[in-house]
Amino acid sequence: MKVSYLVVAAFTTLSMVSCVSSKKFKAEQARYADLNGRYTQLQTDLKGCEDAKAEEARKRAGLETEIAGLNKQIDYLKENNTTALKQLQDMSVISSSQAESIKKSMENLGMKDAYIQDLQSQMAKKDSLNMALVMNLKGAIGNLDDEDINIKVDKGVVYVDISDKLLFTTGSYAITTRAKQVLGKVATVLKNQPNIEFMVEGHTDNAELKRNIGPMKDNWDLSVMRATSVVRLLQKQYGLDPAKMSAAGRGEFHPVASNATAEGKAANRRTRIVILPQLDQFFQLLERKQQ
Repeated sequence: MKVSYLVVAAFTTLSMVSCVSSKKFKAEQARYADLNGRYTQLQTDLKGCEDAKAEEARKRAGLETEIAGLNKQIDYLKENNTTALKQLQDMSVISSSQAESIKKSMENLGMKDAYIQDLQSQMAKKDSLNMALVMNLKGAIGNLDDEDINIKVDKGVVYVDISDKLLFTTGSYAITTRAKQVLGKVATVLKNQPNIEFMVEGHTDNAELKRNIGPMKDNWDLSVMRATSVVRLLQKQYGLDPAKMSAAGRGEFHPVASNATAEGKAANRRTRIVILPQLDQFFQLLERKQQ
């Protein structure tokens, strides 16, 4: 009788453990599916941002080429007009058609020169705004070691690189208390520029995760979760417009230093805020020219 009782008790215990394990397994499966869907969406957002950056660079290069071509045309017109005027000095009269041709050449020269000056003014304005933004960010953040945060302008784009040593503990995507203070200062500057759009990129070194952290399997997952942690904090705690932000994970595949040294690995473990370029002003200039 005692044996039967023990068998029934053991069977009941096993059934309860199996039920609990099954529920946990299904919950983890659902959580993994949700994270995988978010990861796919983030990769799509990343591609869109990269395409926008490439398009801006292509447009800028085209404008610079066009400026160079227009400058050559101006030099050519100036040379021709100088020659024509010199020839006129030896003539007692000129025909009405010659006079009209010279007039049109001078008008054309003035229009091209004004267009070049407009383009150069807009490009200089953009560079000035970027430098002002950099100075505001550095002023707001204060004295932090270059190892922890680096703010720079490269090819017309503002980058804010923050080391993962400052933002996160090793192998985690939970933001530290000190990092929240720094991100709050960055958020204050960005909030005062409502037209600015930016992307938060997560980067890692090439060291593999020693263990799975929740549903995360590799550096792709870790970089994505770190980027979304920063974006979520900027939105929910500091009130930045989520429509102006995007998050992306770059994994280990965009290093800024060699992973062969500890220093290089530390430099590669970073979170980057990319202030996205605004193309509207250049498109408007091109539209005015075509009209």
